[in-house]
Amino acid sequence: MDNKQLGNKIIELVGGEENVNSLVHCATRLRFKLKDQNKANKKALEEIPDVLTVVEKGGQYQVVVGNKVGKVYTEIMNNHHIQASGTAGRQENEKVGVAAKVFEYISGTFSPLIPALAGAGMIKALLAVLAMLNWIDVEGTTYAVLNAASSGLFYFLPIFIGISAAKQLNVNPFVGGAIAAGLLDPNFTALLERTGNISFIGIPLIATNYTSTVFPLLIAMAIYAPLERLVKKYTPDTIQLFFVPMIGILVMMPLTALVFGPFAQYVSAGIGAVITLLSGFSAVLTGIIIASIWPFLVILGVHWGVVPIMIDNFSKGGDIIGPITSGAVFAVMGIAFGIFLRSRKNKDLRSLALAGTLSGLFAGVIEPILYGLALRYRRLMPLVLISGAIGGAIIALFDVRVATFVFQSIFSIPAFSPMVGYVIGIGTAFAVGTILAFIFGIEGKKKNGEAEEETKKEMEIEVSPTITENEGKEKYELTTPLSGDMIPLEDVNDPIFSSGAMGKGVGVEPSEGVVVAPFDGKVVTLFPTKHAIGLVSENGIELLIHIGIDTVELNGKHYEAHVKADAIVKKGQKLITFDVEGIKKDGYQTITPVIITNTADYLDITPKKPRYVGREDEVLTVIK
Repeated sequence: MDNKQLGNKIIELVGGEENVNSLVHCATRLRFKLKDQNKANKKALEEIPDVLTVVEKGGQYQVVVGNKVGKVYTEIMNNHHIQASGTAGRQENEKVGVAAKVFEYISGTFSPLIPALAGAGMIKALLAVLAMLNWIDVEGTTYAVLNAASSGLFYFLPIFIGISAAKQLNVNPFVGGAIAAGLLDPNFTALLERTGNISFIGIPLIATNYTSTVFPLLIAMAIYAPLERLVKKYTPDTIQLFFVPMIGILVMMPLTALVFGPFAQYVSAGIGAVITLLSGFSAVLTGIIIASIWPFLVILGVHWGVVPIMIDNFSKGGDIIGPITSGAVFAVMGIAFGIFLRSRKNKDLRSLALAGTLSGLFAGVIEPILYGLALRYRRLMPLVLISGAIGGAIIALFDVRVATFVFQSIFSIPAFSPMVGYVIGIGTAFAVGTILAFIFGIEGKKKNGEAEEETKKEMEIEVSPTITENEGKEKYELTTPLSGDMIPLEDVNDPIFSSGAMGKGVGVEPSEGVVVAPFDGKVVTLFPTKHAIGLVSENGIELLIHIGIDTVELNGKHYEAHVKADAIVKKGQKLITFDVEGIKKDGYQTITPVIITNTADYLDITPKKPRYVGREDEVLTVIK
C-alpha cells in the first residue's frame, strides 16, 4: 500500500483520529498520544506489512514504520485533523510515571530537530573528509561559509530548544526562543569577560556560556509553561497580546541565568564526571556498559533522551557516549548481514536482512533490524550484546570522541576522532556480529552440509495433513479453506498480495461462497466488513483469508460471519459465507488470497500445483 493508504490504516487501527491527542515522528516511528490506548488494535497494526512493530512506552503509542516514516507522517497530517505532539493533550486520568513524562518531554522536544541536527552534522563530516583529502582550503572563504552552515544550528541550539520545548508544552514557542536568545545576546555573553563578582539586582550571578547547551532551556520551558498559563488566566484580554510574553521574558531570562543555567550545567557536568570516572577506572568496562544498554534504549524508544547529554559534551572536549553506542549500532548491522549470508532458502528473511543492513550502513537506522530480526528471533539478542560490547570496549579504549551530532553510518566516520580507533571499533563490532549470526543465528546448515537436499526430499514425501517430524524438521500440509480453482499467488490481480509482501500463499477462485477453518485454531482477526479473517493454528501458523479484491468497499454487503474474534475453531468449521454472484454483480473480483502472514518464521512454504481444490485438498506445504 502507498503512504496515504498506510497512514489511513494506521489511524483507523489506533482508534481513529478522534482517539488521537497528538502525533509526532522521529527517525523511524510515529509517536502517538492516545486518549485511550485500549482502543488501539496492536495485533492488527503489527500485521500490516509496512509496520515493523508497536511499542507502548513513555506515555506514547509508537508505531514503527522505518525509513518512510516522514512521508507517512505527512500523509496523516494532510488527511486527518490531528495536532502535532504536545504534553498538554494528555488526559487527566492517564497515569504516567515521572520518568516517563521526562523522557516524553525530552524526546518530543528533540524529535522535530533530529533532521536538522543530522543534516548539519553530515555537512561537518563532509568538511572533515574534504579537509583530510586537501580538497578544500580550511583558511579559505568557502570553508568558512560551509563551516558556518554546519555550526550555526549548534551554536544557536538553545533558541531551537526553547521553541521546540515550548511547542511540546503547548505554550508560545517564540517566547521560548526569545528567552534563549537573551542568553546568547552579546550584552549577556560580554559578562563572561568580566573579572570579580557580578550580580543581578544584588543576587550573585554565575556567567555561563550557553552556546550549544540543552538542559538549561529544557528546565526553563518546564517552568515557563505553567507561568504563562497562570499569567494568561489573570490578565485581561485587552492586554494579553503584549503583557503575557513580556512577563514571561522578564521573569524567565534572568531566572534561567541565575538558577536553571548553573544548575543544569552542574548536573550535566556531574553526569560527564561519572562517565569520565568510570572511563578512568576502566575504559573497557565503560564501553561494555554503554554499548550493552543502547539497543534496549532504542527498542523502548527512549534513546533520544540521552541526546542532550551528548550535545552538552560537544563543548567539553567532545562526546564519548555517541562513539561508544556506535559499537552497538554496527553490531546490529553485522547481525543482519550475517543472517543475510546464512539464510539461503528463506528469501523473505534474506531480503529483510539485506534491507536492514543497507539501512543501517547508509543511514544509521537500526530499528528495522532490531524489530524485524533481533526481537522476532530472540536468540539473536545475546549476539547483539556480545558483538556490541566488544566494539564499544575498543572504541572506549581508543578514547574516541565526536563534536557534532551525526547518525552512525559509514558516511559519518570522518566526524569521529581518532578515526582509526573508531574504524577498528565499529569494524570489529560489525565483523563479530556477522560471524556470530552466521554461526549461531537462524536458518543454519545441517552438520553434514546437506540441508537443501534434505528439504527437497521432504517435499517429495506425501504425508497426512498433520505435523510430522522428518530429520529434525516439522512439516505441515495446509488444506484449502474454500473450494474452487487454485492459482499461483503471483497471478492474483493485486500487487500487495501478488508481490508476496503480505507473505506466501495461493489464490482460490471460489466455486461456492463458504469459508471453513483449514485447521484447529483461533480467530485472531475478523474485519468489521467480514471480507477477511485472520486465524492462527495450534502450532503457530498465522493465516489470512481475504475474500475478494477491494471488497472492503462493499462494507459487509454479501458477507455473513458465523464466528467472532477470539473464537476457538475446529477444522472444517464454517467461518464466513458470502454471495459469489452478488459480489461479481457489484463489479468486484472474488479471487481469494490465502496467505501465511508469518512466512519469515518458516524454512519454506511451497504451493501445490494449480488445480481445482475441494475442502480437504492440500494447497500449501509448510516446513519449519
